[in-house]
Formats: sequence, structure tokens, C-alpha cells
Amino acid sequence: MTELLFREDPYLRCCEATVLALHEGAVELDRTVFYPLGGGQAGDTGRIGEWRVLDTRKNGDVVLHVVENPQGIEPGMKVRLELDWERRHRLMRLHTALHLLGAVVGAPVTGGRIAADKAHLDFDVDMGRLLKEQIEARLAALVGAGHETRASWVSDAELDARPGLVKTMSVAPPRGEGRVRLVEIPGVDLQACGGTHVRNTAEIGPLAVARIRSEGRRNKRVTLEFA
Repeated sequence: MTELLFREDPYLRCCEATVLALHEGAVELDRTVFYPLGGGQAGDTGRIGEWRVLDTRKNGDVVLHVVENPQGIEPGMKVRLELDWERRHRLMRLHTALHLLGAVVGAPVTGGRIAADKAHLDFDVDMGRLLKEQIEARLAALVGAGHETRASWVSDAELDARPGLVKTMSVAPPRGEGRVRLVEIPGVDLQACGGTHVRNTAEIGPLAVARIRSEGRRNKRVTLEFA
């Protein structure tokens, strides 16, 4: 099992690690600061020593770092990991922004995705409720209020007993350790989430609703970008 350092400190930009194995061009390490694709959030990029990391994926309990050219990497090597921090920070800001968006719209979430330049949520809601100016104003108020974000943990059993903590129908929170992480924005939102987030909503910065469109009978998509 790869030790996921970003779970305890999403602001950690680098670390030392040991190469455990190679999997067809992907590197398995004993520990990592790289977030793997999951929960709608894109995988991190950066460097492992002199090697460029193009993507990060998860395979069971193992995180795989997809390297541009892994020639020369061998099991047992000690390496230094460095994130593309600006890209990761944008993902953190947008992921937290989607938690705010879910609270603003207040409808069942049927899907979502976070890329480095934009993010969206799909809602099971009438299109008439999705008003661009109103959403932008409410998001601006929540960002400007500077709400702190908090992480905590609950057992799998407690999560099962509180199904309302799972807000996205199509994305299940990461399990397998007997516990699940919660992300709380006090007074605004509380849900199970394994992604990376900023410490305070003020860190998100100005947001704009890039578009609102129908993606099907139960999927009305709201896309956010930085203003």
C-alpha cells in the first residue's frame, strides 16, 4: 500500500521515496505527494528525480506514477518527488469551489470533474433553478467570507449509517482502510471526499460560471472557471 502523504497535508509539495516496482512505464513508490486520478479530480503531474511524471493513477492500494521515459529507474532507488505545484493548487481551489457550488445549488449531484482550468458538477434539477448571476453572487459571498475547511475521519460503518454524507451519486468516496475522510466547510457543507482542498475558501479566488447546459434529463451541468 502506498502511503498517501497528501491526505494529511495537501500543501506538501515534495518528499523522498523509494521505488518499489515498475508497471509498464508506471512507477510504484512506498509513499507519495501525488494525488491519483479519482473522485472526479485529475491526477497530479511533476517530477520523480530527473524523470517527468505525466499522470498519476491508482490501482487498488497502489499509486502508479506514469513517467515519460522510465529508463534508468530501478526498484530500491531513493528518489525525490516534486509536484507541479501551480497546477495542483488550481485543482485544490476548484475542488473546494465545487463543494461551494453544491451547497449553493442544493440539488442532488449526479457527476462532476475537476481539471486544472475548469470544473463542473451535474445536478438532477430543473434548468430554471440554475441562474448564472445568482450562482456567481452566492459563490462570491462564500469565497469572500473566508470559511475554513476541515478534514476528519469516520468509520465505514458510520458512513453507511449516515448516507447523506455522500453527496455525489456517481462517485463513491475512497474505502478500503476501514475509515473514510470527511471534508467540512462549517455552516456550508459536509461530505465524504478523498480529494485535495484549500485551507480557506478565500484562497479559491474569483470564480465565474462559464456555462450552464443540459446533459440529459437528470444532468444539468454547471461549469466553473477562474474569473
